[in-house]
Amino acid sequence: MSAVEGWSSFTIEQCCDILDSKRVPVNSEDRDRHVGEIPYYGANGLQGYIDDYIFDEPLILIAEDGGCFDEFATRPIAYRVNGKSWVNNHAHVLRAKEGFYQDAIFYSLEHKDIHSFIVGGTRSKLNQSALRSIVVELPKQKAEQAKIAEILSTVDRAIEQTEALIAKQQRIKTGLMQDLLTRGIDEHGNLRTEQTHKFKDSPLGRIPVEWEVKKIGDVFDIQLGKMLSQKATEGHAPFYYLGNKNVQWDQVDASDLQMMDFDERERQKFDLKQNDILVCEGGEVGRTTIWRNEVANCYFQKAIHRLRPIDNQYFPSLFPRFMKWATRKGLLSDYTSQTSIAHLTQEKLATVPIIIQGLSEQHRLNAAADKIDDYLSSQTVLLTKLHLIKTALMQDLLTGKKRVLVSTSNIGTNI
Repeated sequence: MSAVEGWSSFTIEQCCDILDSKRVPVNSEDRDRHVGEIPYYGANGLQGYIDDYIFDEPLILIAEDGGCFDEFATRPIAYRVNGKSWVNNHAHVLRAKEGFYQDAIFYSLEHKDIHSFIVGGTRSKLNQSALRSIVVELPKQKAEQAKIAEILSTVDRAIEQTEALIAKQQRIKTGLMQDLLTRGIDEHGNLRTEQTHKFKDSPLGRIPVEWEVKKIGDVFDIQLGKMLSQKATEGHAPFYYLGNKNVQWDQVDASDLQMMDFDERERQKFDLKQNDILVCEGGEVGRTTIWRNEVANCYFQKAIHRLRPIDNQYFPSLFPRFMKWATRKGLLSDYTSQTSIAHLTQEKLATVPIIIQGLSEQHRLNAAADKIDDYLSSQTVLLTKLHLIKTALMQDLLTGKKRVLVSTSNIGTNI
């Protein structure tokens, strides 16, 4: 029994019908021959689409094997489906019994720690017998279950809408950057077209006649980082340094910095200043960001190039946008070594062509890109807040710590 008045403990067997016997696996070859519009689900969600269905109702699916059981706090172990669907044999299928509100059961399972019920080694498995014995805490009144589910569903809808909006804006941004970096914005604030402005051929395609194409080495001073030291050297002090993994698109991840010895001469050579450009030499070749003094007294190692504009003729913040566009277009492939691990050497990076606009137009391009980036950033912050709100609500509502008020006229069935 639950310690919360009006609540009780229920096993999955008590509150759900288990419909596993109706599942039908379909191999990939058969799925390819029967592609349709019906969602085909597996352990962790949608696997594709098929031309037939075996269910046509709201259901809860929870992985039988291969589930995200170790990541239950940040990734759901259960998910909801509705309407026509096909489920393979890697997901258990649940339907609430009479007297229980299905979405309340779903939310009780969505981020539940069920490690004690999991068996297996390399591929964890939730057997049906173990599934039946999993316990969830629920209000005895179905109306209270429904109210809890209604509140959490409202937050879920807000999360889904925000995620959809972010995805849409990301697509808009991709198209916008294509226009900005190939057509530009004239002095009147208009995107150029070949119908209204003069264009010319270049190694990077058709560009406005006002623009130039130069080599990166002619525009930037390039410095490759320090070779990794195996141990500290006498007289040298250890300092934080950036490695390849720390340089991400649009940000520096300083959450797990390592230390290495740098003497005074090396600190001068490998120092980082505000607005330095950082480019990955290996790994995801060309990944680029701007250093914004995230950490004091930090340097960089050989997996990274540091770029500084020569004669201040290029806005550093425009360069990562150019590199992301160039990477997406595959323009760096001819400059990347073809060994087992890809590398963009300092010599090769220096020869990569780059489009150069006038400083005033660079400012206009950055301003246009900043506008959509700022909007995306605000929506990402909102999304984070919504997830935190949901987490807090689940902790309160699904434990009975905070109770919801329900109308006595809508109490429904007592259990």
